[in-house]
Amino acid sequence: MTADLTTSAAEARRRIDVRLAELMPHALPDQPELAAALRDGVLTPGKRLRPLMTLFAAEDLGGAQAPAIDAGCAVEMIHAASLVLDDMPCMDDALLRRGQPAVHAGHGEDLALLVSVAAISHAYGLLAGIAPLSPQARIDCIVILSRAVGVGGLVAGQFADLRGGRNVRPTTEISTTNGLKTGSLFIAAAEIGAVVAGADAGTRNQLRTFADELGQAFQLLDDLLDDGTNPLLIGKDVGKDNGKSTMVSLVGRASVQRRIERHLGAADRGLTEIFGPRSRLHWLVETMLAQARPLSLMQDVTTHGLSEEVGAR
Repeated sequence: MTADLTTSAAEARRRIDVRLAELMPHALPDQPELAAALRDGVLTPGKRLRPLMTLFAAEDLGGAQAPAIDAGCAVEMIHAASLVLDDMPCMDDALLRRGQPAVHAGHGEDLALLVSVAAISHAYGLLAGIAPLSPQARIDCIVILSRAVGVGGLVAGQFADLRGGRNVRPTTEISTTNGLKTGSLFIAAAEIGAVVAGADAGTRNQLRTFADELGQAFQLLDDLLDDGTNPLLIGKDVGKDNGKSTMVSLVGRASVQRRIERHLGAADRGLTEIFGPRSRLHWLVETMLAQARPLSLMQDVTTHGLSEEVGAR
């Protein structure tokens, strides 16, 4: 991809960060501890992949930037809430996230739970209030996001990972769990971008297929990173999958890397059917592919490369 697209993506990420801070839920003036926990849970720097997907999908389909960014920020708030919950002692019991103490570690489990509820509820309110969108488009966005979060999406994936991950599982079951736990929010991000742009049902379905492939690849990348040894390298705890039945533990790193390339290849082909050979969503796929290849030599990866783009989630 060209340097121009890389620069464009960096500027888009900056705009998303600025708007995310503006759209944050505000705690009451006499509750500064809650305000601090919200900031740490939502605004700690990450790569903002999901809102970038929403923005790029919308703009590549001819949609407006401002409502796409707001919708993407709603998706990012859901993602942030999911990370706060994922790190809790009753879940993965992780202490580090995006290079900072996990919210429960820095602010207590009670505030971590409240941050998650606040971020999720605020996300739906944001979608409901995007004035440039038609009432039906806003409803569609809310339905898409609620579907991604609920018992057919993130909740189902997390349950399967928590209760089934310690047992021997076939690779097909692991892929299904990955699709629920990670792919569901990728799918929502892309499809919401299509809704913002007023795309037809066929295009929305094509973007869902693309995002599912990208989500599978991303989760496998995350599994490879968890298999490393240095938490500072990726900004979060490593070894949290130890004892779990993951694709890495079942088929090995080299096979997982080949699976990543296959998923990214399918994602790329799906985009080409929609946009032709080049789009900013293609840039996301190619960026992930470039990151996947060095993972077989994890010790050679530097903090300012892979960790910023993948490990920060």
